[in-house]
Amino acid sequence: MTVLVLGGAGYIGSHAVYQLIDQGTRVVVVDNLETGHREAVHPEAVFYEGDIRDAAFLNFVFEKETIDEVVHFAANSLVGESMENPLKYFDNNVYGTQVLLQAMTKHGVGKIVFSSTAATYGEPEAVPITETMPTVPTSTYGETKLTMEKLMKWTGLAHRLKFVSLRYFNVAGAREGAEIGEDHRPESHLVPLILQTALGQRSEITVFGDDYDTADGTCIRDYVHVEDLIRAHLLALDYLRQGGDSDVFNLGSSQGFSVNEMISAARSVTGKEIPVKTGARRAGDPSILIASSDKARTVLGWNPIHTSVEKIIEDAWNWHSKNPSGHEKEVLK
Repeated sequence: MTVLVLGGAGYIGSHAVYQLIDQGTRVVVVDNLETGHREAVHPEAVFYEGDIRDAAFLNFVFEKETIDEVVHFAANSLVGESMENPLKYFDNNVYGTQVLLQAMTKHGVGKIVFSSTAATYGEPEAVPITETMPTVPTSTYGETKLTMEKLMKWTGLAHRLKFVSLRYFNVAGAREGAEIGEDHRPESHLVPLILQTALGQRSEITVFGDDYDTADGTCIRDYVHVEDLIRAHLLALDYLRQGGDSDVFNLGSSQGFSVNEMISAARSVTGKEIPVKTGARRAGDPSILIASSDKARTVLGWNPIHTSVEKIIEDAWNWHSKNPSGHEKEVLK
């Protein structure tokens, strides 16, 4: 059994590779290293550096390796950047997925688990969000992920491809052994930004907007530990192996925490002051995103283990404090 992990040098993808190899699975990783890190790839994985938009390269990988299944993480994922540069996002995310599906169809690979996002829902009509609620993205990023899901749906109907789309809420934390963690350049995710501030690498953490319709005025998000998230991917692969139909699942903790509450929890875990300043709202940011993960629990048998934000921050802090310069061991600028 060989699983192709696209984006396997990235934060979430690298954690998937580690868990697959923990299970004894042979893993092939493809990553263009635009945002991923070669150092984050498991030493036992087969690694190809290249871009999924390069059809010749991707077909070469499929021809050289006997791929049974695909897990797809390869995408640009910054909401703000997607609003400023929408064409980049449609090119990389949507066109890249088109090339991938063409290669899968050509080589007879019929199972894919896809890294989607809660951003497909946009500003929800109610919380917690269920999979039956309308998908009305408020960002280019969310729109591209929804389009990627639709590409898989229609390709599946035409070519017998089966997919599971996992709509994440906010992912944080790190592998408990601290082999790998979250390291973006530039960093844009809340938990590592808070922890970089705790390490003194940033003078302060900026809270984007304090006038949302929430108890403390800051955005509320649903945080899930990256290791729990990846377990859902492995369960999704098993679901497809057992003949499950194509489907969409939310992945979250089903509880919401505001930005201010996350900063307070980080102060408790790290014992650091963590200075804060308030900035303007970011375009495309909904005020509240909380998942209903009942469907994933019922159909996939997914039960998150690390359900407290303190545990999520503790594992992230363990990695960041041991790797203050990230995967590439270079000084942050």
